[in-house]
Amino acid sequence: MPAGAARPAEAGAVLPPSSSLPPTGARQHRQSPWADSLGRTAVRSAQVLLILALLTCAVVGLRALKLLVIPVLIAIVLAAALSPVVRFLRRKGWPKMLATWTTLVAGLGGLGVVLWLVGREIRDESDQLVEGATSGLDELQRYLTEGPLGITDEQLTSARESVTEFLTSEQVQGGAVAGATAAIEVIAGLLLGVVVLFFLLKDGRPIFEFLVRPLDAPTQRRAWRMGRKSVDVLGGYVRGTAVVAFVDAVVIGIALVILGVPLALPLATIVFLGAFIPLVGATIAGALAALIALVANGPVAALIVVAVVVGVNQLEGDLLAPVVIGRTLSLHPLVILFALTAGTILSGIVGALLAVPITAVVWAAAKEWWATSPGRAETPATDPP
Repeated sequence: MPAGAARPAEAGAVLPPSSSLPPTGARQHRQSPWADSLGRTAVRSAQVLLILALLTCAVVGLRALKLLVIPVLIAIVLAAALSPVVRFLRRKGWPKMLATWTTLVAGLGGLGVVLWLVGREIRDESDQLVEGATSGLDELQRYLTEGPLGITDEQLTSARESVTEFLTSEQVQGGAVAGATAAIEVIAGLLLGVVVLFFLLKDGRPIFEFLVRPLDAPTQRRAWRMGRKSVDVLGGYVRGTAVVAFVDAVVIGIALVILGVPLALPLATIVFLGAFIPLVGATIAGALAALIALVANGPVAALIVVAVVVGVNQLEGDLLAPVVIGRTLSLHPLVILFALTAGTILSGIVGALLAVPITAVVWAAAKEWWATSPGRAETPATDPP
């Protein structure tokens, strides 16, 4: 046989047809450990863990920069609520700078007047509240010692000494120093927020144009739609909630004045602010008002305040919120509860105030992004925010 010639098949050997052999790539694919269901699950799990790690790093970074992040977020919320005023003044022929300053000074001036009235009310009625609280504590002590609980005066004295010792401890004094530091941070954050709010009212559109400039043309159009929708949802939510909160505060404040409850104006202000925390804010504020009424005016006044708070909450949930806010906050109550919990864990009261509007904006922007995704019919273009 010549060298290099193919050897004939041995006698009796049967070779399979070449078409029945699996391709080399398919054999290698079946041998890959990532090709079966367990491998695909492992890959997806690794991707999810990577995304969670990135989100965790982002949250940690934002918390480390909360002195910057929180004022910026508050400024964005206020800018979305006040921007229609600036646009209205601009349509009336006002210069941009004058319209911005007028809106900013009017908003901050109104807030300053409210805070001044609240501070004056607290100063004028603090003596009456302290006297009522002392009387209430004495009544509570009498009930504890003479009632069915069987607590002795020695036990109450021991508990009072323990509280006094705790209040004079180094831990509480260190907390007071930390509170002073936090107050300085709050002042710095307020100044930063005012500056950011001014520039957002004045140059909101150029700032957004700068942010979307690196995107291609189709993505820019989708980003403009998302921006417009986000501003509409955020501004509508803040303005609608402010109207509902104002009605709640007026009704409860009038009831407190009629009953002669001290600190009626500060309590009405707390009710107004509490209404910005859905589901629980108004209830907590009403409970505080009922507690003050109980200490200062007795159980009958407290029960009347509770009845008024319950009635106002029903009015808000069944009439005011659906009519004024409408479908702006199209979130399930369970989603709102989760957002409130997460916001409170991350940033306390400020997180609870910002969690729901931020969640609503994220959901609205996501729906707008999906609605204008490739393959869907695009809605007519709207003006940028």
